Amino acid sequence: MLFALALIPVIALLIFIYLKDKKEKEPIGLLIGLFFAGMATSITAIIGEAIGQAILNAVFYYESILKALILAIFIVGPAEELGKYLVLRLITWKSKHYNYSYDAIVYAVFVSLGFACIENVGYVFSSGLSTALLRMFTAVPGHACFAVFMGYFYSKAKYAKVTNNKSAYTSNLILSMVAPILVHGFYDGILFAGRSSGEDVITGLAVLLWIGYVIAMFVVSFIIVFKASKNDFCIITLPGEVQTVYKPSIVGSWTCSCGTINYLNFCGQCGKQRPIDTTWTCPTCGTLCAFNFCGKCGCAKPSSSAQPAAAQAPVTTIAAPSSNIE
Repeated sequence: MLFALALIPVIALLIFIYLKDKKEKEPIGLLIGLFFAGMATSITAIIGEAIGQAILNAVFYYESILKALILAIFIVGPAEELGKYLVLRLITWKSKHYNYSYDAIVYAVFVSLGFACIENVGYVFSSGLSTALLRMFTAVPGHACFAVFMGYFYSKAKYAKVTNNKSAYTSNLILSMVAPILVHGFYDGILFAGRSSGEDVITGLAVLLWIGYVIAMFVVSFIIVFKASKNDFCIITLPGEVQTVYKPSIVGSWTCSCGTINYLNFCGQCGKQRPIDTTWTCPTCGTLCAFNFCGKCGCAKPSSSAQPAAAQAPVTTIAAPSSNIE
């Protein structure tokens, strides 16, 4: 019974996140691999936390609120979330299946819940039924929420990389690590601080603050998931894939002056922009495009007879599919 209670919230959240992937489901084999890789990060987390706590104990000889916050934000959070991020990055970043904006959230949640599964089983068997019921509605969904923040920025980093936006790529990649660490750190830190204070009043206030924090975290995470699912868009259509309204094919390949063959509107090697040859103007919103679908509104490319003359005018930029997972 305890084992089932430990697994039920994990399975329920995995199914929920998977079903919110409306446009192109991810391969089951990839998701299972991410889940088990997430389990393995529990080992690195234990090692990292042990080392960090040993250093912290050498600096602080007594328990305090400051020590508790440092433990949560600078040791526990990074030890767990950076391990998850490393697995996410190594397995998915260059995967051909990572081609939709919502994919990042799916991947991150499967990794994170793999970790949560191992952690939850350990806590439940050591502490019993009451712990199983409490963690079912707090810690396990909490790990899913940390992953949602990671996946949100990881998705934006991927889109920025594809569209050659170097500053956005760097900032979002950093946020995909820092955001879950901070969200996780404050989740633990509030409780750690209250417990270490030694004062019943402070402990009670910390619990109330923590409950409010958890509710806010859940609400924000659900909003991100629902919006990301609703506004899911194709980051890139790979050569040879079937074109659909959600996968706007890029018009042919081109060879950059550096010798690289490209399918995007910029060179992946040197960053040079694709020469303008077969652009067209969207009759609905007026955007200049080099795709078979408008990157802004999704309108299909009109026939050559209906193409406005303005489309032949020289242009300096090409529209790419807009990121709508805000």
